[in-house]
Amino acid sequence: MKKLTLLLILVVACLRVNAQNQDLLSSKYPKGELQKILIPQAKWVPFPRREDRAGWAKADQAMMKAYVTKAESYLNYDWPSIPATKSLLIERTGDREEYQSMSFQKRNVLGTLVLAEIYENKGRFIDPIINGVWSICEESFWGAPAHLPRSKEYSGLMDVSKPFVDLFAAETATYLAWVDYFLGDKLDAVSPQVRKRIYHETNYRIFQPLMTQHHGWMSANASGRAPNNWNPWICSNWLNAVLLLEKDDQQRTASVAKILNVLDNFVNPYPQDGGCDEGPSYWGAAAASLYDNIALLNTASNNAFQYVYEDEKIKNMGKFIYRAQISPTYFLNFADADPQPGMAANMIYRFGKDIKDLDMMKFGAYYRKSENGSIGKFHYFRHFYALFMQNEYQKAAQGLPLPKDVWLPDLQVFAARDRQGTTNGFYVAAKGGHNDESHNHNDIGNYVVYYDGHPLLIDVGRGTYTRKTFSDKRYDIWYNCSNYHNLPTINGKDQPPGGKYKAGDIIYKQNPGSAQFTLDMAKAYPAAAGVTSWQRTIQLNRGKNVQINDEVKLSKADSITQHLMTCYPAAITRPGEVTIRYKPKNATGKDFVVRYDPKQMEVSVEKVILDDPEDKGIITKWGDTIYRINFKVLAPKTSDKFNFVVAAK
Repeated sequence: MKKLTLLLILVVACLRVNAQNQDLLSSKYPKGELQKILIPQAKWVPFPRREDRAGWAKADQAMMKAYVTKAESYLNYDWPSIPATKSLLIERTGDREEYQSMSFQKRNVLGTLVLAEIYENKGRFIDPIINGVWSICEESFWGAPAHLPRSKEYSGLMDVSKPFVDLFAAETATYLAWVDYFLGDKLDAVSPQVRKRIYHETNYRIFQPLMTQHHGWMSANASGRAPNNWNPWICSNWLNAVLLLEKDDQQRTASVAKILNVLDNFVNPYPQDGGCDEGPSYWGAAAASLYDNIALLNTASNNAFQYVYEDEKIKNMGKFIYRAQISPTYFLNFADADPQPGMAANMIYRFGKDIKDLDMMKFGAYYRKSENGSIGKFHYFRHFYALFMQNEYQKAAQGLPLPKDVWLPDLQVFAARDRQGTTNGFYVAAKGGHNDESHNHNDIGNYVVYYDGHPLLIDVGRGTYTRKTFSDKRYDIWYNCSNYHNLPTINGKDQPPGGKYKAGDIIYKQNPGSAQFTLDMAKAYPAAAGVTSWQRTIQLNRGKNVQINDEVKLSKADSITQHLMTCYPAAITRPGEVTIRYKPKNATGKDFVVRYDPKQMEVSVEKVILDDPEDKGIITKWGDTIYRINFKVLAPKTSDKFNFVVAAK
C-alpha cells in the first residue's frame, strides 16, 4: 500500500512538472512553419487602415469623439525635453516620479492625438504628432531612471551607447509603431525622415538589444526565481512593435520565435492553479499581458494560436482576477499589490470570452464605464481592440462571481466568505508561500479579515516606489517586514527574505459551515528565533467569526509578540478584548472585537507614523489611519497555544 501511495505521489509530481514545462507557445510551430502562418508585414491589417473609412465607421463613435475632445486640449502642447537633473533624482533623493510623470505624459498625449487623427482624418493633429515623435526620439532613454543599473558607471544617467530594454522603453516602441501604421503616409507627405527615425530609434533601442543581449527579465534569475510581469508585459510591446515595423519578414519571424521562447520562460514555471504571486494589481500586466501576446499573435496569424486558450493553466491564469476579489472595490493585496486596483474591463471581458468563462465576461462587463477620452499610461494597443467590441460589450450581462471558497494550492493562498455571491458578512484570506516571491514582503502566515466587503484586519501593502524599494534596503521599509503584518515576532526575530524561508505542512479544509487553512511557520523564521514548530490555523466560521489558533514549540522562549494591523482606531475596552472602531466610508459603522487570553498576553496599540517618502502611497491607499495592535506574551513558554477570535461586538 505504501509503495502504491509513493508511486501515485511520483506520478502526480511528474504530471505537475510536465504541466509546468510544456513550452506551450514555442513548441507548436517550427521556425519554418511559423513564417508561413504569420501574415507578412506588408499585408497585415490588424485594424482598419486610417483611410478605410467604412472600417472605422464600425468603431465605437462615442469613444472616438471623446478622444478628439481630449486631443483638442493638446493641439498646442509644448513637448518638454526631460532635463538630466530629473534623471539624477533617482540617485540624489530616491525620487522616481518627477521623471516618470513627464515621460508618461508625453506618451499619453501622443497616443491621444493619434486616435483623434484616425477619427477625424483631416490632418489637424499631424504637426503635434510629428513634434511628439521627434521629441520622444530625441530622449536619451525611453525607460525609467529607476531601472538603470545601480553603479558608478551610470549614476542615474543612461549610457546611450549601451541600449537595453525596460518596461517603458518597450511601451514607447508600441506608441511609435502605431503612429507609423496608421499615419505613415501623412508623415511621409511632410518628410520621409519621420518614419525613418521611428524605425531607426526602435531598431537601435529595442529590436537589436532584444535579439542580441540577454535581459534578466527574460528568464529565471540566478536564485531560480521565475520571471515576473516584466516578461509578458515587455514581450507584448516588443511583439506589437516588431510585427508593425519590421519589413524584413525573416527577421520579423525570428523575433516572434524568440518572443515565444521568452514567454514560455514565464508560462512554464507559472503555477498550475493560475495564482499570481504579485497580486491582482500586477495581474493586469502579468497574466493579462500574456493574454495580450496571444491575442495579438492570433490577429497576426489567422488564429493559429487559438489552441492556447484551451490550456487549463491559461484558463486559471485568467480566472485569478475574480478569485482574488474581496468586494467591488477591494482585492487581495498580499506583497506589493494594491488593495484597490483599477480593472482593465474591456481586456478582462475579451480574455473571459476567449477562454469561454462566462463569470469572467460578466466580471469584465461589471467594470465597464463611460469613456472620457483618457487612455491611461500603459498597454496602448488594448484601445484598438476595445473600439471594435463595444456593440457586444455594452449589452453584455454584468455580475461578480464572489466565490464562496478559493483554494490555490500552488500559490498556497486560501480565501473564504460567509456566502457565495455576496460581500455580506465575513471574508478571510491567508497565505503560505515563501519569502522570495516577486514583489516580496516577508509575510508567510499572514491573513486579512474583511466585513461586508470592507477592511478590518489588513495587509498594508506597498507605499510609493522610491530608489529604496528595489534596493538592498528594501526591508528597511516597515511595511515590507513581517512585524508589520498579522504575524508574530519570536524571540526578538522577524521573518527574513529569501526562498529558504517558507511555509510547511499546508492543510486546507472547507465545508458548508467553515473553511480552514493550516500551515507551519517554523521555516519562515531564522534559526536564532528558536522555532521548532509554529502551527497556525486560520478558520472562518461562517456567519459567526474568524479564529486564529497558534500551537507552538520553541527551543527557547525569551519573548513573543503577536501583531495585528488595522486601518481603524483600536482600544482595549476590557481585559481579553480589543475593540476596533470599524467605520468604512459610505458604510455603517460597527464595533468589532479581537478576543484573547488576558492572563497570557498584555496589549498595546500604536498609531504608525507616516512621514517617510515611501509612506505617501500608504496615505493615498488607506489614509493616515494605520494602527498596529501588539499582544506581548507575559510568560513565554517553549510549548504554548495562542487563540484569537475576531467577531462583531
